[in-house]
Amino acid sequence: MDNNTIAPSRKLPPKGSEIYLMGICGTGMAALAGLLLDMGYRVRGSDSTAYPPMSVVIEKLGIPLNIGYSAENLKNRQGRLPDLVIIGNVITARNAEARFVIEHQIPYMSFPQAIAEFFLRDRKPLVVAGTHGKTTTSTMLVSAIDAGCGLQPGFMIGGMLQGYDAGFRRGKPPWFVIEGDEYDTAFFDKGPKFLHYKPYGAILTSVEFDHADIFQDMEAVRAAFRKFVSIIPADGVLVACSLWNDVRSVCSASKTKVVWYGSDPKDDWQLRDVEIDLDGTRFQAFRHGSHIADIDINSPGMHNALNALAVLALCTELGLDPQKVARGLSMCQGVRRRQEVIGECRGITVIDDFAHHPSAVKVTIEALKAKYQHRRLVVVFEPRTNTSRRAVFQKRYATVFDMADIVLVRAVPDPEKAPEGDRFSSERLVEDLRARGIHARFMENAQTILDELMRTVRHDDVIAILSNGDFEGLHHRLLKALEDARKDEKRT
Repeated sequence: MDNNTIAPSRKLPPKGSEIYLMGICGTGMAALAGLLLDMGYRVRGSDSTAYPPMSVVIEKLGIPLNIGYSAENLKNRQGRLPDLVIIGNVITARNAEARFVIEHQIPYMSFPQAIAEFFLRDRKPLVVAGTHGKTTTSTMLVSAIDAGCGLQPGFMIGGMLQGYDAGFRRGKPPWFVIEGDEYDTAFFDKGPKFLHYKPYGAILTSVEFDHADIFQDMEAVRAAFRKFVSIIPADGVLVACSLWNDVRSVCSASKTKVVWYGSDPKDDWQLRDVEIDLDGTRFQAFRHGSHIADIDINSPGMHNALNALAVLALCTELGLDPQKVARGLSMCQGVRRRQEVIGECRGITVIDDFAHHPSAVKVTIEALKAKYQHRRLVVVFEPRTNTSRRAVFQKRYATVFDMADIVLVRAVPDPEKAPEGDRFSSERLVEDLRARGIHARFMENAQTILDELMRTVRHDDVIAILSNGDFEGLHHRLLKALEDARKDEKRT
């Protein structure tokens, strides 16, 4: 198929038109579906599979969903084709529906183009970008502007915000908070998603190698972020973390003043006196050496303190009241799948976290150990992303689990998705962890992990399950097994 047969559409269909989303069950695409429905469009879509939480979102919205891709799916019950198709970046040029759209010249857009065209035209977008912390920082930013300042921003975030039960809202002008992903846009547009989002204000949390399936090397990653900071207008705001050398490197391309945040007294914004415990994280925020606010957030970890400092810096630079921003940060309930306590049973706490990059795994484990200081921490890790399936971080992963008491490593799911000769080895990771004196075991699948946990966990354990997928429902299966065991103990 010639990908240049027609170009993506820039024309918006009138309200009441039908819009079809391919890959609708992705976190961003499901959120987009909800926004379009709220605008008055008729929405339906397709995906290869569906699982919570986004399948639940789609069901609650009442959006018709086709499982599996077929050209016939594009026709509605009356046999009509959609007025616009939005194509997610999981869709390849070989996809049957994509081929039909191109061949029949149905107007289409990518996901980030649709966000820009439908929702950002009359707004001042605030884009949170960086290798790590985008979802959490975006969630904090929404709470700061909404709960703290009462300004009801629109938002589009790749996760389910606690307290909103959604990752999207149209909101009111001028602000629109959006998570700026550096991943590629679509098969017909290989540029990063965040280049579509027209940032007026931005936070850059970190720059590190990731997405080995689309970035050839670190310089390619830097080039993407340079393009991003270069499109922020001269009268905009760029808040950047000073702790990363590559952040400093890419910010040289900025046309606007860079506001630096971190822990160095030379930074424009600095955090001091950080405390982390069961209640969360507290610190003092300083601007140019002057105390601005005391910050108290529910999320544990130095990385979350930095995320909150970034939000305070951006909002204050935009002219918002720092005390109101601080109040909004304290009210932030977080986002699902980021150190989320799924449940507790028999004195055992089960936590779900999205961490999959070695840097994210490290800070997550450190944060949990700081919060649950006197409890045994059991970490279950599934290398499931396109990058973690590859060997690029094989050696580095061995260095990030030191603060865990027990580590269970699942076999790589679908290893064939990584090129032969460049595949991550869970068995080798376990060997390397044992060489460092860490109690580690290789596990074939979720069932063997569940069996192992039920044999070995004890009262007061904290079990952190790290994966970017549903891990075969391990979290809830574990809680059910613990509850069943508790009932059996009562009967005996």
